[in-house]
Amino acid sequence: MEWLANFWATYSTLVYSIGVYALVALSIWLTLACGLLSLANAAFMGIGAYVSALLSLQAGWPFWAVLVAAGLAPAFVALIIGIPTLRLSGVYLAMATLAFGEVVRIIVLNLDITGGPEGLNGIPQSTRGWHIVAILGLAIYGLARMRRSRTGRAFEAIREDEVAASLMGIHVGRHKLFAFVLGAAMAGVAGGLNAHATFFISPREYGFENAVDILTMVVFGGIGGLVGPMVGAAILTLLPELLRFLHEFRGIFNGLVLVLVVLFLPKGIWEPRRIRALFGLGPREG
Repeated sequence: MEWLANFWATYSTLVYSIGVYALVALSIWLTLACGLLSLANAAFMGIGAYVSALLSLQAGWPFWAVLVAAGLAPAFVALIIGIPTLRLSGVYLAMATLAFGEVVRIIVLNLDITGGPEGLNGIPQSTRGWHIVAILGLAIYGLARMRRSRTGRAFEAIREDEVAASLMGIHVGRHKLFAFVLGAAMAGVAGGLNAHATFFISPREYGFENAVDILTMVVFGGIGGLVGPMVGAAILTLLPELLRFLHEFRGIFNGLVLVLVVLFLPKGIWEPRRIRALFGLGPREG
């Protein structure tokens, strides 16, 4: 199977990126499921990437241990900032979490241990395809179970109406904080996988542009279920390779995609009822 070996040698990094960004997209989906418009997950991904890379390079930790640390470090940070920040909602929360992401980026730019603007080189390439598949599969299974649990129903109630959810006895603040922290942990693990797959990381990978890209993936795919964010992540990770001539305009292109989807496909491209109707498997929506 020489063609397969050649394909994998050429596109393995791209395939890994699809899996990594599918995991990050699910972390954003989790916060949106609880009604939180957070733009901090790119920063959490960066924290996980840098913590795992530094532990590998400076302390020689084994790969499984640095992945655990990559999840715990941003989860702890999310717990600290989430207690005061999650009192906000809507665009104010988005602005606050975006500001947090910029603070993280500036700190990384000015620390010698992180390599400053030059980033970190020589990170052990420990990530394998089965690592990404196993962790992504575990995340999908856990989130699917959670959707059907009391916590998932509480998330849905909070997203629809916080006041009504509170009157029903749901602790709104506690559930929001749980979604925020768990989403941060997932993004951090994705960052650790990414750092140990690409050999090199820099602050540019986890700034404002990356935060918008991740949000675009989720909105483009659809937030009605777990499949949509992963479909959006796969398509928007592949598109830059297919449209390399638009590389310099990627930010504009993603912004245009986001606007068009919000206007014409508010539930994303992966909307189960519309797909069933398209193939004659169920009634069309009114």
